[in-house]
Amino acid sequence: MSRFLFPKWSNLLLPTLLLVGAIMPLYAVFFVAYGFSPKTLEVGYQPQQPVKFSHAMHAGQLGLDCRYCHNTVERSAYAAIPPTQTCMNCHTQIRKDSPLVAPVKESYETGKPIRWTKVHKLGDYAYFNHSAHVNRGVGCATCHGRIDRMDVVAQFSPLSMGWCLNCHRDPGPNLRPLNQITDMAFDPSVEMNAERQASLKDQFAIQPSEHCSTCHR
Repeated sequence: MSRFLFPKWSNLLLPTLLLVGAIMPLYAVFFVAYGFSPKTLEVGYQPQQPVKFSHAMHAGQLGLDCRYCHNTVERSAYAAIPPTQTCMNCHTQIRKDSPLVAPVKESYETGKPIRWTKVHKLGDYAYFNHSAHVNRGVGCATCHGRIDRMDVVAQFSPLSMGWCLNCHRDPGPNLRPLNQITDMAFDPSVEMNAERQASLKDQFAIQPSEHCSTCHR
């Protein structure tokens, strides 16, 4: 059997190959860690919905309270997606012949619910209760961003375990009076002094469980 011999000049490539061989494992670890991080995969997620519903119009220009549509947020673990009837409370009179409202009218007339696409998702291993946070001074904009400026809703926060724990360790800057929960323009860091933030922290702060703190110190 004949042997294949590399030409002598190929020896000049050995240092380069050794360098690449040393860097590749580090690159692979970084690529996987960053590529699968919540920040990379989730923040900015903006699916198209079956109805062109604009939060910028309804919550921004018209000033609708978040709780009119998401009416379980203060008493349930979940912020309910509004049924078609909620939409038709207004749209039987307002812009009822608009093409944009046509899918809503069809849902109302046929009784088939609109299949909205969920934007904010948590892992099955995580338990999050909306009412526990809303009733303790965490505003909608803290987690969801300025929804009142979004025509199409996008995920604003990474919603990772580390992101949640950073707030739980120092919730003061993110807490606001309960009557300001749905005020998107309210900025606790600007409109509240440190003493008031500390007071709300003592009243409302939810401490992470011992189980969480064991792994995420």
